[in-house]
Amino acid sequence: MEKTSGVGVLDKATAILGALEAGPASLAGLVAATGLARPTAHRLAVALERHRLVARDMEGRFVLGPRLGELSAAVGEDRLLVAAGPVLTRLRDATGESAQIYRRQGEDRICVAAVERLSGLRDTVPVGVTLPMKAGSAAQILLAWEEPERLHLGLRGARFTATALSGVRRRGWAQSVGEREPEVASVSAPVRGPSGRVVAAVSVSGPVERLSRHPGAHVSQAVVEAGARLTEALRRP
Repeated sequence: MEKTSGVGVLDKATAILGALEAGPASLAGLVAATGLARPTAHRLAVALERHRLVARDMEGRFVLGPRLGELSAAVGEDRLLVAAGPVLTRLRDATGESAQIYRRQGEDRICVAAVERLSGLRDTVPVGVTLPMKAGSAAQILLAWEEPERLHLGLRGARFTATALSGVRRRGWAQSVGEREPEVASVSAPVRGPSGRVVAAVSVSGPVERLSRHPGAHVSQAVVEAGARLTEALRRP
């Protein structure tokens, strides 16, 4: 621990995170990398795990946790929201359906931007609404590229399967019909941050009677292009 702040517990916790930057580590590995006493290293690592700053891999080793990725993604949030309006408007006009952007927030997803269909029956999703990660094409996108352990946990109670998510990763987009609400269909695509990590999902949604029971066949190209434009906006220096 070369750099110190004068706050001992913070310096020690930061040392643990720094050690995990190199990859997964057992408790013994953390002790060796940080110079901390074994009980101290264990106590801090478990506390960091409670806050999702540290997690465990399939072998029980400590790894950097998902909360760090979420905080990193939040750095680009303003840029995402600035780009959202024009991209969603273009997507709505191309598909004739309402368009949204979702980001994961813990075990839920939140709508951070939306543009409604101009007339007729629509799927209204207000900005700020929180929806579960267990159903819907946006939930599939936000889960499909997660690390294996978190993906496995996310599939518990979900209305989609691991096989469906494998298809999402292969195609680069997801669709759902009646998963979140009866008679509502949607198609979503990933938005990636500068590191390539999926930080959001862009979606179109509307009645099954218009989008059909195979909505991806009709609007997936437009949704994927919208995701690519948002990704480009986040990667600009």
